[in-house]
Amino acid sequence: MLVHGLFDTARVFDRLRRHLDGRREPLLIPDLPLRWGSTPIESSAGLLARQIEMAFGDRQPIDILGFSMGGVIARTWIQLLGGHRRTRRFLSLGSPQQGTLTALPWPGRWLGGIADLKPASPLLRKLNADLSPLEEVACSSYYCALDLMVVPGPRAVLPIGERRPLAVWTHRQLLRHPAALTPLVEELLRG
Repeated sequence: MLVHGLFDTARVFDRLRRHLDGRREPLLIPDLPLRWGSTPIESSAGLLARQIEMAFGDRQPIDILGFSMGGVIARTWIQLLGGHRRTRRFLSLGSPQQGTLTALPWPGRWLGGIADLKPASPLLRKLNADLSPLEEVACSSYYCALDLMVVPGPRAVLPIGERRPLAVWTHRQLLRHPAALTPLVEELLRG
């Protein structure tokens, strides 16, 4: 399963899907209505839960990759909505798991999803308060050190699991550049 970020649709994964070349099926890539960041992360995680259940039922084990805000949505589903019971691996790609300074100026009243990405937001504090659901999942964080969406870049890591910087310059290159796509495909194809 691949979960897109804030200003994206499922198409953001087109290159990754082509690189996978059908070797990772079934592959669910839902379009989540994030409404320019106004949908709170927990609401988006609930939508994701319904998409997963419709596609895979309620028991099939899954691997999940979340890009940008999609990684925080996936993490919320894993930790708060019981996703840890069926998730084998979670790959967080350029996701502000520890918050991002770029979210600071945006008001929570109108942009609840973006406000959830502020450092030490109530949602991130809740997720970091109990990591036990993540401990049941093989977690990996991939990030770009000079990311301008997740500032500073190294905040794009989960509090547990492997952390791997990718040799790209921008947030978008995390899903476009061979230096990022090659290790991601290798990881996704690994047993």
